[in-house]
Amino acid sequence: MSAQLFVVATPIGHLDDMTFRSIDVLKSVSLIAAEDTRQSAQLLKHYNIATPLTACHDHNESNKINILIEKLKNGDNIALISDAGTPLISDPGFKLVRAAQENGIRVTPVPGACAAIAALSAVGLPSDRFSFEGFLPSKQSQRLIHLERLKHETQTMIIYEAPHRILECVKDMVQVFGADRPVGFAREITKTFETIKKMTLEQLVEFIENDHNQQKGEIVLVIGGAAEEKDLSQEKLDQLLTRLLQDLSVKAASQLVADLTGIKKKIAYQRALELTENKQ
Repeated sequence: MSAQLFVVATPIGHLDDMTFRSIDVLKSVSLIAAEDTRQSAQLLKHYNIATPLTACHDHNESNKINILIEKLKNGDNIALISDAGTPLISDPGFKLVRAAQENGIRVTPVPGACAAIAALSAVGLPSDRFSFEGFLPSKQSQRLIHLERLKHETQTMIIYEAPHRILECVKDMVQVFGADRPVGFAREITKTFETIKKMTLEQLVEFIENDHNQQKGEIVLVIGGAAEEKDLSQEKLDQLLTRLLQDLSVKAASQLVADLTGIKKKIAYQRALELTENKQ
C-alpha cells in the first residue's frame, strides 16, 4: 500500500481526550509534522511516542511541502498535527493536504477533539445549520466591516477570539448584531477553568467586564443567526420581478427586490433569470 498522510486530531486541553487510534497512528508513522514541535514534544512524551517531529507551520509550510511530499512518495507515512484540536481548523496544514491530494497521495483523517464543534454541542443554540468564521480581523475597522457582512446570516456562527480582544470584539458585535442577539461563550473547553454559558451579547459584555478571568485562555463564541428572512410567496415574488424586468436589467431588478423585501439577492436573481428565459 502506498504511503498516507494522516490528519490527526489531538486534545484541546484534557489529555484523556486523545483517542487510541490517534496514539497508534502517531507511533506507527515515519514522521510527525507539527505546528510547534516544542509543544507537541510534551504530548508525545506523555504517550511514550518516539516518532521524529518536524515543524510545519504558517511561516514555513510553503517551503516544507516539497520535502514532505517527496517523503510520502518514497513510501513514508506522515502524520499532521496542530498544537491542539483538529489540524486545518484555524490552524496550518491546508497547503500540505492540498498538495497531497494533487499528487494522488491518500489523506486519512483521524478524528478527535475540535473546539468549534465542542462549543456548538454545549451552548444550546441551533446546530442544524452553522458556519465556522475562524478569527475575526484584529483591527476594529476591519472587524466591523466583517461583522456587517455577517449581520443578516441566519445560520449559527462559530468564531474564535483571542482573550486580549474578547471584550472589544463582543462590544463590536453588540453594535452590529444588536444587544439581544443570543451568544454562547465557551472558554478553556475541557480544562480546569472551563466556562460555558449562553446569554445575550449585552449580558456577555457585562459578564466579561465583571470578571477579568474571562479574558484569559482559549475562547469560542457561538452566535445565534439573524431572524429568518421575510416570507414572500412565489406568486408575489414573480409579480414584482415581472413588473421590474419591464424596465430594469436582471441584476438591477433582483437587487431592488432584495432591498424591498429582505430576501437574498441570489434567490431573486436566480428567479429573475428563470422568468427572463421563460419569456424568450
